[in-house]
Amino acid sequence: MEELIVSVVELKGSYASLGLKQSEEIKSSRLFEQLDLLQTLSTNSNSAKAQEILKTVSPGILEELKGIANGLEMELDLIVKFYSGYDVSFPPMGCTTFVNDDYYVRNYDFSPELYDARLVFCNPTDGYASVGFSHSVIGRLDGMNERGLVVGLHFVNNHDNEEGFIATTIVRMLLDQCGCIKEAVDLISNIPHGYCYNYSITDPSGVGVVVEASPQKQVIRFGNSLACTNHFESETLQEKNRREIQGSLKRNEYVRSLIKKKLSPISLYTNFNDGNSPLFFKYYKEYFGTLHTVVYSPKDLFLTIGVGENCEPIMISFKDYLNGTFTLPSVIKGKININ
Repeated sequence: MEELIVSVVELKGSYASLGLKQSEEIKSSRLFEQLDLLQTLSTNSNSAKAQEILKTVSPGILEELKGIANGLEMELDLIVKFYSGYDVSFPPMGCTTFVNDDYYVRNYDFSPELYDARLVFCNPTDGYASVGFSHSVIGRLDGMNERGLVVGLHFVNNHDNEEGFIATTIVRMLLDQCGCIKEAVDLISNIPHGYCYNYSITDPSGVGVVVEASPQKQVIRFGNSLACTNHFESETLQEKNRREIQGSLKRNEYVRSLIKKKLSPISLYTNFNDGNSPLFFKYYKEYFGTLHTVVYSPKDLFLTIGVGENCEPIMISFKDYLNGTFTLPSVIKGKININ
């Protein structure tokens, strides 16, 4: 077993100041080691096109990227290529989500080598405050904002790609700019998608939504209780699934069985985080190992978090944090078995 440490990061102020603060973090942490990898993944990225789209779709994120560029004393074109998530390549990843009237429960499965290991509490002057796990600094793997909107991503396929943004950037855009499901669905249809991903979304209404998004088309599935894994279910998009989706289908079936049991948040957390659970994976060298488990509660803005396997859950009130009455831990620690 190896220790996995997730840093808890606080960001507040203008988007430019958020970028500047994160540039200092990049220079002083393992994130700096990712620059060579990001350069490889973004070889074909069109920085000028990305900036043009961001000016319209998400000007705040563009300002944040400018702040990072200023802090690192690097050209904006390079920073946009590295961190905007526009037209970049990325290995497959796995994710499993359960959504019911009150809770959103999720495992994120990937490799620790490409994991930011950051839980970011972000409060931009011109956007909604949010909490979520980051990817490539500005992106989010999943998160919840101050209005109780919860969003997470699920990789489906990277073969049928076009010029567009990777899902982690899109999740961040939704958290920053959308106060409810309707706004999120409206915005996601106006963003160019680079790859095939599912987006699982809920808010305090208790409604759940899965947006099946390909570069060519998006299909929306509503329901009060939903399971979401790594394949498209709609007939019109099933042809875009990978050839082998049996694992995704089995996880989906298991989550649907949990929906019927009406479990408590802690019971749901345990079902996802237990090292022997059919939802917990240890194939870290194959980019399919469970890195974090999180339960988002949109009605009361509460989080239950675990890092790695069989982690004692950390409870955080996002509402109390925003009110200044909750002190965050500096790190969250857990164990993973990478043998």
